[in-house]
Amino acid sequence: MKIATHDIPTKIDSPNAVARHQPDFGDATGYGNIAAEHFTMERGTDLAGLLEGLEDDLCQSPHWGYVVSGELTVTYTDGTEETDEGGDMFYWPPGHTVRADEKSDFVLFSPQHEHGQVLDHVEQKMAESP
Repeated sequence: MKIATHDIPTKIDSPNAVARHQPDFGDATGYGNIAAEHFTMERGTDLAGLLEGLEDDLCQSPHWGYVVSGELTVTYTDGTEETDEGGDMFYWPPGHTVRADEKSDFVLFSPQHEHGQVLDHVEQKMAESP
């Protein structure tokens, strides 16, 4: 699920500040601590191969985030794809993989434990690569 910044409903609009608010943007029920993460991915980077061996060969951690710049394609368990680009806020539910269509910078807020396990798996896969 994604939304462009300009599509988020304006809650407060004054000469000195604008606050936009999008309710019901994902569900964090049952998760503990949240990690803040910043990623840079070069054009063509595809995480699919690094996620092999995880459940459904996909990242099973949810993420809330913001694309600072670039363009990402997210593929979900059911095969649907979504393109997130600079200025988009997003929620990626468990069961996804990501590919950078352009050099991309993005910020994630993720359950620390669950995404930590995914990152550990990715590190191990990278260490096994020649």
